[in-house]
Amino acid sequence: MNNNVTDTALVFEGGGMRGAFSSGVVTTLLEAGIHADWVGGISAGTTCLANYVSRDTARSERSFTDFAAEPEFGDWRTWLQGKGVFNAEWIYERTSAPDQALPFDWERFQANPAGVAIGALRCSDGEMVYWGREDMVALPMLMKRVRASSTMPALMPFTTIDGVEYCDGALGPTGGFAYDAARAAGYTRFVVVMTRTRGYRKQNARMPAAYRSVFRRYPAVAEALLARPTNYNRSLDELLALEEAGQAFLIFPDEMPIRNSERDVTKLRAVYDAGRLQSQRQLPQLVDFLGLKG
Repeated sequence: MNNNVTDTALVFEGGGMRGAFSSGVVTTLLEAGIHADWVGGISAGTTCLANYVSRDTARSERSFTDFAAEPEFGDWRTWLQGKGVFNAEWIYERTSAPDQALPFDWERFQANPAGVAIGALRCSDGEMVYWGREDMVALPMLMKRVRASSTMPALMPFTTIDGVEYCDGALGPTGGFAYDAARAAGYTRFVVVMTRTRGYRKQNARMPAAYRSVFRRYPAVAEALLARPTNYNRSLDELLALEEAGQAFLIFPDEMPIRNSERDVTKLRAVYDAGRLQSQRQLPQLVDFLGLKG
């Protein structure tokens, strides 16, 4: 497997089930033969990362559409059972084998030489951790880290890896964009797949004391949640400046009609289709930005 984009990092934003849009973009990129040699993802963006690197358009489509209808996917009943509103252990760690609900092509993931970075927040001290291929030498290790990066506090139980608890990487200092990891890997150009519309800005939490009370055992998580709007908006401004300077190609959804917890497959499929169609329309500009032959 060869990659034809070697000077530009591909970054997937999180956003829960809004990742249906990103999955549509993944399908377009793969069908167009656009193969980046470095891919970063945070939260739901890590599922897009995994599907993109394994070059699996079928799994990309199913991950954020029909898969949500699986009876074990999760709801408030599983949350009351301590498994999470999204049944995280099942979703990420019990569905990827060949005979399970969402098979993952581990051999193709391994065969792709692209560098990867999956980001999560360490709950004990609020430090951002990025895992690369050296940390994921078997399928269970990959999916455990995809789960950790996607673990939304309060809605899902924290993910433990080697005795350390982790949660959603969107709480890190970039607010959910792994372009800091891309820079650390030496990249200065970026393609970023967003899950919010252009012009969106996060608002500050209205009741910070409530966050500190709910997460009193994890004060670093509480502070990360409270800092997220500032971090997100700052990173977004920086990405927009990079776009203006010709160093970033940002793919914003024209519309985003669903929340991160959406389960209606009809609505999810509509968002997936919108992501695919929109990215197809933007494909000539993207190809030009990447310096590829159309």
